[in-house]
Amino acid sequence: MKREQIFEFFHRLAEANPAPETELEYGNVYQLLVAVTLSAQATDVGVNKATRRLFEIVKTPADMIALGEEGLKEHIKTIGLFNSKAKNVIALSEILVREHGGEVPADRDALTALPGVGRKTANVVLNCAFGAETFAVDTHIFRVCNRTGLAKGKTPLAVEKGLEKKVPKPFRVGAHHWLILHGRYICKARKPDCERCPVIDLCGYKDKILPQGDSPATPQKSRARKEKTA
Repeated sequence: MKREQIFEFFHRLAEANPAPETELEYGNVYQLLVAVTLSAQATDVGVNKATRRLFEIVKTPADMIALGEEGLKEHIKTIGLFNSKAKNVIALSEILVREHGGEVPADRDALTALPGVGRKTANVVLNCAFGAETFAVDTHIFRVCNRTGLAKGKTPLAVEKGLEKKVPKPFRVGAHHWLILHGRYICKARKPDCERCPVIDLCGYKDKILPQGDSPATPQKSRARKEKTA
């Protein structure tokens, strides 16, 4: 995808959703960190269902430590891998209290040093909580970037590096939200909903389903011509 196409790609997604946000529910930076940590191999819907009651009583790392590992498990037992996740959340909470004064650090290296926190989780926290220009490449973003030709890569890190180079300045903070939402609701894994796609003419996916009467190269222009002559 060329530079002009990339700008237009994000411009259209931004027009449709000017203020994109994560679908995880949280009340502060610490709760965001916990929610993102719990969301690994789980849906945002499932995490939100488990954390609503949890976050009523746990607002700080000290609260989480007081709840304890067994208490946390009771709240998150509907989430996949809840045993290991509970252990990691308690451990990272202890480190935050002991080494960071109970605050979540705005630093990727410090975040990834926490148990259960990988690069993707750190990037989400940095972006959502601190407004950093980071790209958290999950399965949706990995698929969308490779399928459309936006930023191809064989690994999430390769795709992330591609986005860092290619995403233009006006869209860098919101980019990973737009891509996640696009992959979650339109550019789906099994059957992309091409007929609803606002960037279909920019997409390089060879198996995309074009609206009837559009050409593979310029569907938007084809529609424009039809409207003009109608």
